[in-house]
Amino acid sequence: MSEYVKHPLALVESENIGNGTRIWAYAHIMDGATIGRDCNIGDHCFIEGGARIGDGVTVKNHVAIWKGVTVEDGAFIGPGVALTNDLRPRSRDANWILSETRIGLGATIGANVTLLSGITIGSFAFIGAGAVVTKDISPYALAYGNPARVKGYVCRCAARLDFRGSRTSCPKCGRVYLRSEEGVSLQTEGAR
Repeated sequence: MSEYVKHPLALVESENIGNGTRIWAYAHIMDGATIGRDCNIGDHCFIEGGARIGDGVTVKNHVAIWKGVTVEDGAFIGPGVALTNDLRPRSRDANWILSETRIGLGATIGANVTLLSGITIGSFAFIGAGAVVTKDISPYALAYGNPARVKGYVCRCAARLDFRGSRTSCPKCGRVYLRSEEGVSLQTEGAR
């Protein structure tokens, strides 16, 4: 049996909650939702059956995570983030089509961001507060605005990367990154 902490005012119907996870007041976790180990699910969150949340994820207050949304390990979902799972919603449409969304490993989604359905946020990407994300965002990208546009790149530690060519190192932790036509990738771990 899983050992997790549930506030007395939370409603948890799912049996798929990992050890060490904390679920706070007025959160509702539906049957069929999966939440990994050591997560923090804030007040007034709703997690629908069929949503998948990895290990070590933080979901701040007032976030609804719907069926078809996958949040990978270590991601941060800020307060008031709006997610969807239907590209063309109509009330009571029995033939609606599920549009899956993926938030990558270690990604940060800032407060009050809106993510349209059917997109992927790359690993360790950083989406600035209030952004409206209408298309995929690549790994390590820093994106913000309406619509969100890539304005730079960030390290795994969230420090801004300054590319003056195809290679740079993080000023905070020393990790080395390469930039190519395919995007940004980690070359080596930092020595600090």
